[in-house]
Amino acid sequence: MTRPPLTSLRVLLPHLRPYLGRAIAASLALLVAAGLLLGLGQGLRQLIDQGFGSASPASLNGAALAMFLIVAALGASTALRFYLVSWLGERVAGDLRRAVFNHVLSLSPAYFETARTGDILSRLTADIAVLQALVGTAISQSLRNILLAIGAASMLVITSAKLAAITLVVVPVVVLPLILFGRRERKLSRSAQERVADLAATAEETINGLATVQAFTHEAADRARFSAEVERSVGAALRRILSRAILILIVILLGFGAITFSLWVGGRDVIAGRMTGGELSAFVFYAVLLASSLATISEIWGEIQRAAAAADRLLDILATRPEIAGPASPAILPPPQGRVAFEGVSFHYPSRPDTPALSDITLALEPGETVALVGPSGAGKTTVLQLLLRFRDPQAGHVLVDGTDIRLVEPQALRGRLGLVAQEPMIFSASVADNIRYGRPEADDAAVLAAARAAAAADFIAALPEGMATHLGARGVTLSGGQRQRIAIARAILRDPPILLLDEATSALDAESEQAVQQALAAAARGRTTLVVAHRLATVRRADRILVMEAGRVVATGTHDALVRQGGLYARLAALQFTEQSLGA
Repeated sequence: MTRPPLTSLRVLLPHLRPYLGRAIAASLALLVAAGLLLGLGQGLRQLIDQGFGSASPASLNGAALAMFLIVAALGASTALRFYLVSWLGERVAGDLRRAVFNHVLSLSPAYFETARTGDILSRLTADIAVLQALVGTAISQSLRNILLAIGAASMLVITSAKLAAITLVVVPVVVLPLILFGRRERKLSRSAQERVADLAATAEETINGLATVQAFTHEAADRARFSAEVERSVGAALRRILSRAILILIVILLGFGAITFSLWVGGRDVIAGRMTGGELSAFVFYAVLLASSLATISEIWGEIQRAAAAADRLLDILATRPEIAGPASPAILPPPQGRVAFEGVSFHYPSRPDTPALSDITLALEPGETVALVGPSGAGKTTVLQLLLRFRDPQAGHVLVDGTDIRLVEPQALRGRLGLVAQEPMIFSASVADNIRYGRPEADDAAVLAAARAAAAADFIAALPEGMATHLGARGVTLSGGQRQRIAIARAILRDPPILLLDEATSALDAESEQAVQQALAAAARGRTTLVVAHRLATVRRADRILVMEAGRVVATGTHDALVRQGGLYARLAALQFTEQSLGA
């Protein structure tokens, strides 16, 4: 998305507004420091003309004391300015990170099917760090140097109009490269930041899949891929650096070249008696101050353009609206009963518009009923769960919970009635107890232990080094697949939802653990509605009803025994699976 130059920096305004008092205090300190620095030139003039020139120790002492007091006040105001703007930078960056992270959590799961996690993390860290530097340093420095440049130019005119004219004629010539190179800087900065994001995404993907990388001896190829990304990132950064270096060279050559020429003219005036040594010294001081301010502004201008590119990338995320959102006036769900209904529901994924994932699905789950969805891969079983969780909305039909269309209620209110055990459960880098109480943070230790027992997880948890307090690695890498799944089941049991969703919940368990968990789930299902998605038919034989799905449609309904007698797809799947199990035994 193309935006006018610097307008993307408006993303900072809502986060600066709460700290307006600090910003005003920093501005006042900035004004005082700039004024005192300009006053040094006049102090230098007095020190030379009245202190040195008068040959009076008293005059020298007075001029030196005045210079010291100016320097002391300058140091104090500069230190205060630095503290205040640095505080602002840290605070605004923290608030901005919180705002972006909160927005990311509101986005629909569909967004993350195409978005790269590494790119999002790069925007949360590297891009916001650039904006932090802008608030904490660059804005203050730019204002300071603009004030100094204006003040120095004014003092040059007061000190010597002739020499000032020579120096100031260069200023417009210096400003032009700032404008031209600034546009290029922003484009190059965005490119460099995108290459850093590519780098982060590649590293994140490879590290997350390290076991697969090593199992397929793919290390050399991944090293080469990462190295190529590094080179692209370095190349983009070097192009930006070269552009800024050329700009700095132009500004310094023009600025200090004009000063050198002015000094030559001023030196001739001193020799001819048309100017005092103190006046020339003050002029030199102000000329150097003007040139250094312009040079610093040229550097800061590059930082501002870089920050604008970073803000662009943040605005891209913040401008992304969640596909799933609550209505303006959400309905209130009735007291929980556990009734679920799909009425003529059809759905296709945006990436496959010509292939429906669900076609005119109508089904109903009564309170306390256990219903299983079975069928081959791609039949639409998991899509049913995604629509019920409202991770997506159907293109046609209605999904109802306790008689209310779920699109009319807040998604959080809906999901508060659901407990999910996914096929690949997420284990967080936290303790076992914290992972189990994830869906019910206020639960006490006794409730957590009871849920672990119900999920047949208490024994292996007790064998861990610190039991419930054992810290699990990222994604639970220290646990087996079956152990991760039992912790996820305990998490769902502790949540105690009226509707329990099991997506291949026992797929990673061995036969002994599966039997124990099946008994635990049977107990957990009492008094609540349970929807089970399964490939392994042995796990759903005791379901009240089994819905057989194929190509997005329900093709048969009944109990296990009734469906086997009917023949058809379910009977073929059952014959195949149970024959394989008997052969395996």
